[in-house]
Amino acid sequence: MSGNATLFSKIKKKKYGSVTFGDNKVGKIVGIGKNGKDPSKSLENVYLVEGLKFNLLSISQLCDKGNDVIFNSSHCIVQNVHDKNIVLYGPRIDNVYALSLSSVSPNKLSCLKASLDETWLWHCRLGHASMHTIEKLSKHDLVRGLLSYKFEKDRICDACVKGKQVCSSFKPKKRVSTTRPLELLHMDLCGPIPIRSLKGSSYILVIVDDFSRFTWVSFLKEKNEAFYEFLKLCKQLQVYKNAPIASIRSDHSREFDYKEFTSFCNDFGISHNFSAPRTP
Repeated sequence: MSGNATLFSKIKKKKYGSVTFGDNKVGKIVGIGKNGKDPSKSLENVYLVEGLKFNLLSISQLCDKGNDVIFNSSHCIVQNVHDKNIVLYGPRIDNVYALSLSSVSPNKLSCLKASLDETWLWHCRLGHASMHTIEKLSKHDLVRGLLSYKFEKDRICDACVKGKQVCSSFKPKKRVSTTRPLELLHMDLCGPIPIRSLKGSSYILVIVDDFSRFTWVSFLKEKNEAFYEFLKLCKQLQVYKNAPIASIRSDHSREFDYKEFTSFCNDFGISHNFSAPRTP
C-alpha cells in the first residue's frame, strides 16, 4: 500500500474500505492500481491509502510470488526460490527494513514481477530473436534495461511462424509443354515507374511466347493502354505468323481481368488463364 498517487502508473479510484495500523489509526482505501512506471519493477493490486506517509510491501505477497524473504539484524534479502537470485535487498533503518531497487547492484538484480507478456515483449523488441539468444544477452548484460527474466519458449509466436513459412516449390519442367509458337503467351505489366521515360512512359508491358521464349516489350503511358497494345500485337502476330493464339496467361490485375479483355478473348476463341496470387 502507498499514500503517494504519483507512484502509480495505473489507478482505479474507488472506495475499497479501510486499513487499521498498529496504533489503531484507520486509513481509507481510495483506489487500487499498479505501482511503478517501469513494467519490470512494478507491483499490481497496490492500495492507495489516504494519509499514508510510507510505502508498505506485503511479505506474504512476496512469498506467494515464489520468493524467500530472509531477515537478520542488519538487512533484509528477497531471494528467488528456484534460481536463488537476489530479487531485492534492503538495509535495516532503526526498526524498519527499507527496500530500494536502486540500492541493488545491476548484476544481482532480478525483476520483482516478470509476466509472460514482458518476456515476449522483449522477444518482439529484439527482432523476434530466439529465447536462447535473448537469455545470453541478459546473462552478459549486453542490452540496456534487459533484466534477469527467465526466457522460455512456452507458446508460439504468430509472427515467427508466418515469417518462417515457405511455399512448396514447383517441380522443374524437363520439357516444353507447348508444341508451337503462339500456343501460349505469358504477359505482365510493370509499373508505375517513378521516373518517366523520354516519351513520358511509366509502364512496361512484357509478353513472352512459351514455346520460343521470344519476348515483346511495349512502353505505355497509362495502365489502361495494356489492352489496346495487346490487341494490336495480337492482330500483327496472327497475320505475320499465320497461326492463331490459343491461350494467354496473366495475373488478376485490373488491366487484364475486365470486361473488354474477356469479350475480345471470347470473340477470337482465346483461352485466358490466370495465375494464382503471389505464385509466379
